[in-house]
Amino acid sequence: MSHFVRSRAGRDQMDAAVEGIHCAGCLSRIEKGIGALPGVTSARVNFTQKRLSVEWGEGSADPGAVLGKLDQLGYRGHAFAPAAVEADEKARGDMLARSLAVAAFAMMNVLLLSISIWAGGMSDDTRNLFHAISAVIAIPAVAYSGRLYFVSAARVLRHGGLNMDVPISVGVLLATGLSVVETLLHAREVYFDSVLMLLMFLLAGRVLDQAMRRKMRSAAVNLAALRALSAERIEANGEVTTVPVEVLQPGDCVIVRPGNRIPADGVVTLGQSSIDASLVTGETLPQEAAAGTPVYAGTLNGEGQLTLRVRAATGDSLMDEIEKLIAAAETARSGYRHLADRAAALYAPVVHLAALLTGLGWYFLGHMSLHDALVAAISVLIITCPCALALAVPAVQVVASGALFRAGIILRHGDAIERLAAVDMVVFDKTGTLTLPEPQVMPAEIPAGMVQAAAQLALSSHHPLARALARLSVERAPCADAAETVGQGVSGTIDGKRAWLGSPAFCGLATTAPMADDARTSVLAFRWGDETVQIPIRQALRADVPQVVQALRDMGLDLMIVSGDREGPVKAVADILEISDWRAGVRPADKVALLEELAGKGRKVLMVGDGLNDAAALASAQASLSPVSASDITQAVADAIFTGDRLAPVSEALRVSRRGARLIHQNLGLAAVYNAIAVPLAVIGHVSPLMAAIAMSISSILVTVNSLRAKGSLLSAFLPDEKDDTSAHELPLTGLTCC
Repeated sequence: MSHFVRSRAGRDQMDAAVEGIHCAGCLSRIEKGIGALPGVTSARVNFTQKRLSVEWGEGSADPGAVLGKLDQLGYRGHAFAPAAVEADEKARGDMLARSLAVAAFAMMNVLLLSISIWAGGMSDDTRNLFHAISAVIAIPAVAYSGRLYFVSAARVLRHGGLNMDVPISVGVLLATGLSVVETLLHAREVYFDSVLMLLMFLLAGRVLDQAMRRKMRSAAVNLAALRALSAERIEANGEVTTVPVEVLQPGDCVIVRPGNRIPADGVVTLGQSSIDASLVTGETLPQEAAAGTPVYAGTLNGEGQLTLRVRAATGDSLMDEIEKLIAAAETARSGYRHLADRAAALYAPVVHLAALLTGLGWYFLGHMSLHDALVAAISVLIITCPCALALAVPAVQVVASGALFRAGIILRHGDAIERLAAVDMVVFDKTGTLTLPEPQVMPAEIPAGMVQAAAQLALSSHHPLARALARLSVERAPCADAAETVGQGVSGTIDGKRAWLGSPAFCGLATTAPMADDARTSVLAFRWGDETVQIPIRQALRADVPQVVQALRDMGLDLMIVSGDREGPVKAVADILEISDWRAGVRPADKVALLEELAGKGRKVLMVGDGLNDAAALASAQASLSPVSASDITQAVADAIFTGDRLAPVSEALRVSRRGARLIHQNLGLAAVYNAIAVPLAVIGHVSPLMAAIAMSISSILVTVNSLRAKGSLLSAFLPDEKDDTSAHELPLTGLTCC
């Protein structure tokens, strides 16, 4: 079992997939049981991925003991594989849907027979026949649709535990068994319809919950697409060989060709190029790289060839640090308990005790026969069935997620509604979040012909500023003779005239015009024949950012900007938005540390970011949002994704979630009031199993109807009109002027 364990930073760690996790009680049992094993320093269960993460001190790992303890607790553990977990969840979802369909179909047929009996005017023989037909329909349907609960309850009971499936199973089996006996004895009442109605509502809640969990299950965070698979290593004899990145060691020298990803953290020793370091800083502009410049694995080399000396081997790079931060944050977040889960933790023992005392009390006090005492106990089990409790949260989640979708927000994590509702502070990334994701060309005073010529030449450059300009080109074919000079620019022939695009010096400008000295603006110089212009490129705020910031303030939220970008651009944004609390040059680990510090002070933080450097912070925050333009990995860890070029969905997500949380509390209140009224009636014997099933159904319907309110009167008229698009605030890009 050594393949389970990996060793890093003085500790041993293993991940295992755990089958049979259904509720918060399962998480508590597993974490307490595994945490008590010798040498275990940490045991956390990720409910979303059904993954157990265990840590020991270095050299003390014992995966066999973990798997054995899981088996002892009634669960089955095996090596964690995201693809296998996804397949298991899909199979479980399909099984739940089939079970619900069978229960609903059987209930409708049995209910038709029951209604005929209730109508009266039927002979005893006909009534007995209808009861027998009901039994033929109900028994296999109960066996098929209820097996999920029966298997779970049997497993937990076998290992001395208790969960919510136990009273459900006891109630269903006792009511079914009693109905079979009553049918054989030709009694006037049987309860097959009650049992099937009970199962249908329970399964409806499970199906809704499963649907939300499949939405909210994070795709396994896969950084493979951002890793180089191989590296060109310079051997001691000077030869260059291609080796897997896993074999690189500190001190090795490697060559990185133009357009390739950096294979390992290191320092440039030879060459000049530009590096797309947005993975580290979130900054959209490239970092100029020359001898002595530190570079990081996963960042993208630009137009020049580099030689670098490796500083960190695979497993200790910044990319690995980000991956570990994300994993740790997601596991920590999985400790969050739904309000319904916390309420359900008290449910099973209370219900069992109430039903047991009801049956024993009536029988031993001599007021009821064994048969009637058993009926009273079954009525208590049915009437206290957690259908309303099971529907309280998922029903609101499903309705609210639809309302959010119509507002341009794709909810990924179902429990985000509760976590968003508790937010009291919003932390924004800058680049790509408060600002538009791509630099914007502002050619207001430049002749259109010059802009088009420059844009056509920009098609032949790999520089981000040139790519922003190239988007304006009407011609999609690059210049045939274009040549790029590393760190300077690109040249070619357009309409028979030589043209240069890049730094002012490259284009023949000995001194820069005032525009180039403006720290608020980045420029590309362009020379076409004898004409020379400077093309300003700025990063624009999303059009509605000031209004959204004010709306968030009106909601009583504190605001902060935390960015990996340089101080100048961050301060410019903060000044425009009048946000006094801002941080610049913050690395991924520092963002996580800042959020942990805020959480330690009791703050409930919403993190809004788009870059890979924000991913770990998004995962560790109380709640998180990401624009649709964000990287796939960032979207994978965010609670919700918002579409479009506006920021309004951020305030709308908070508004909808606050309303949804109130509805969840109301639903749980309805369930509590229902039980407070219905349980005493069942205990004193005034409620039959059929009446209990009807009462239970009414409570479930009330909860569902109340949940539907989440889709009404939620979307405000906050979104600005389209005519406001032209009012985007312009902000400086960081001041790189070469191409």
